[in-house]
Parts: sequence; structure tokens; C-alpha cells
Amino acid sequence: MTSQSDPVRVLFLENIHPVAVERMRSEGYLVETLGRALDEDELIAKLSEGVHLLGIRSKTQVSAAALAAAPHLRAIGAFCIGTDQIDLRSAAESGIAVFNAPFSNTRSVVELAVAEIIALTRRLTEKNAGMHDGVWDKDAEGSHEVRGRSIGIVGYGNIGTQLSVLAENLGLKVYFYDTADKLALGNAQRCATLDELLELSDIVTLHVDGRPGNSGFFGEEQFARMRPRSIFLNLSRGFVIDHEALRKHLENGHLAGAAVDVFPKEPKAKGDEFQSALRGLPNVILTPHIGGSTEEAQSDIGSFVAEKLHKYVQEGSTTLSVNLPSLNLQQAPGTHRIALLHHNVPGVLADVNSILAGHKVNVEGQILATRGEFGYLLSDIAIDYPAEILAQLSNMATTVQLRVLS
Repeated sequence: MTSQSDPVRVLFLENIHPVAVERMRSEGYLVETLGRALDEDELIAKLSEGVHLLGIRSKTQVSAAALAAAPHLRAIGAFCIGTDQIDLRSAAESGIAVFNAPFSNTRSVVELAVAEIIALTRRLTEKNAGMHDGVWDKDAEGSHEVRGRSIGIVGYGNIGTQLSVLAENLGLKVYFYDTADKLALGNAQRCATLDELLELSDIVTLHVDGRPGNSGFFGEEQFARMRPRSIFLNLSRGFVIDHEALRKHLENGHLAGAAVDVFPKEPKAKGDEFQSALRGLPNVILTPHIGGSTEEAQSDIGSFVAEKLHKYVQEGSTTLSVNLPSLNLQQAPGTHRIALLHHNVPGVLADVNSILAGHKVNVEGQILATRGEFGYLLSDIAIDYPAEILAQLSNMATTVQLRVLS
């Protein structure tokens, strides 16, 4: 059982935006910041010092072992879109809520994709390199307008759909493929298979999520099926494509160009050496995982995720949590709030209310939600209640974690 009496300690890694730091400090939290990712041993050492809230971006891996070494940890904020770097199941089993920013950097990623599509279609990277080498080459061969060409978007989520709209406004014919049933926006056409999309598209761009099943999703077979002299982009996850196969199809001229923002192995800190099979190719744009790295996006992400962490600590709100049932309840005045994470089995609500009724404690407000194996219950009760209630609730066989809020 945890309470709100102790000072809340926050650890922010990987240069999380100052707006998040300022937001947490304004609430009286003790915030420590580090400008780089931590490996597992370093993270375990830090978390074992009594950290209550952890903030990371994409490079820090939060494993089951790290979570097991963090008895005080209440929540993790992923200040990015993806959460595949966190063991979500182990976090839920430990009563640790995980939040991310699913929308805040969408526009930044889409704008980078559009910029790269235009740059590659006009062969700007090659022209730029030639000019820096003193070569004046006005030849139009291989340079095209994007208008009238076709783009295939693989993954039609928040980023894919917004890219779909902007691409159509640029005059591109939009095709998309997604394993889930998604509504087409504008004049976009859904492809029944990935192969169909590859055969129709002059530009193929990946916007899939980081689930393990997507590892190696796009390789030799898929690159070979792409149209001759087409363009390839990956701004999703580094491990979803075969980089050696991509290099082969760029070198033999089958593909006209590529842009890649994410890699299977990425340096931990600024200035560390970057290694990739794609280095040195004049028709390839390589960027250091900066799809969402604009000042606007990082500020929005910092504000959004920090607010989610604060609301969880103070109110027990799990709205938009990626691993716990999502709920929010406005607290009744003059009450104490009890937050109960429990195994999702029948009868838990009845058991809780039976305990409260047995001590003649009135419930002023209550809400329950479930998600998979877990249920989450917020109960607002009168301020005067016997401490025995907390012991009984904590000792229920179904209880995962009990928190007493303000």
C-alpha cells in the first residue's frame, strides 16, 4: 500500500523538454534530470534510490528486471509515441501506470516525411552534394514533381492518416495498407494486401508500430516488389526493415532513393558514432531519429505527459494510460480517494463495498474500469474512516496495489 505523504521523486532521462521539468517542480516534486539514456544496470541503480516517477524517450529500455528493482515507482512517462521500450505487462503487474504522447508529435513526423518525399523526388540530396563538390549540374533527368505520382502508406494510424491528407493536397494519389480496419480519408484507397500497395506506389512510407511481430516486416521480398525507381521511407521503427536489403536495391538502381530516420541500433548520446549499412549513399537521407524532434512537438509532449503523470499521482486518473484501465473521476468534496488496482475477476467491487459497508463508511463517488487481466477502481469515501479498512483492502487476494490519495 502506498500513500501521498512522502515527497515525490522524479527522474527524467534523455533531455526531456524543460516544460515538463518546470511543470513537475511547480507541483513540489523533486526532479532529477539526465541528458542521456541509461543501460539496464544504470537504470536499476537509479530506480533503487526511491524514484516514484520515471520519464524517458525512445532509447532507455525499461525491462522487467528494472521494474523489479523499483519498489517505489508509481508511473512511467514515455515522452514520445512508442512504448515498446517498456515492459508494459510487468509494469501493470507491479501497479505502475505508463503514459505516452500519441498525438503531440504527429505533425512534426508528417512534415519531415513530406520534406523527404519532395527532396528525393527532385534528387535534391544528389544536387546538393554535387554543388558542395563544385559540380554544376542542371540536368532534369530523374527529377520529378510529386503531383500526379502515387504514395503507399503502410500503417494508417495517427501519422499515416495525417500524411494521407497532406499528400493528397500535394496532388499525390494515396494508397494505404493496415492490418486493422481503418476508414479512408479523402480519396485515399485501401489496399487489400501489402503486395498490392507495393505494385501501385511510386513512394512507399512505413508508419507501423513497434510490436515484436513487426520485426523484419519489410525485407528483400518487399523491396524487390516495389516499382522500379520508386522511393522508400521509414520513420517508424528501426527493426522493421532489412537495411542490407535496402542498400542492395539502392546500389543496383532498382530504388531511386530512400530516407531513414530510425535504426536497429542507435547511439545513446549526442556525438557517439553512428553506424549503418546505409551510410555513404548519395541518394539516401539519414536523420538521427528526429521525426518528432521539433521545439513545438517536444514542448507539447513535455506538457502533455507531465500532466498525465501529475494527474495520476494526485487524482489516480489513468486516462490514456497504455497499460492500465482508463478512467477518470472528479473527486467528491470532503472525501479521501482510494485507488485499487486489482486482478480482473468477478466480485471485486462487491468485496470492496462489503468491507466499506461493514465499517459503516459511505461511498461518495466510485468508478471501475477493466482492461485485460486488470481492473482499476477509484472510491471516494468520507474522511473519517478506520485504518483497518485499508489493511483489509490491501490484503484481498485480488489486490495488486492500493493507493490512498488526498
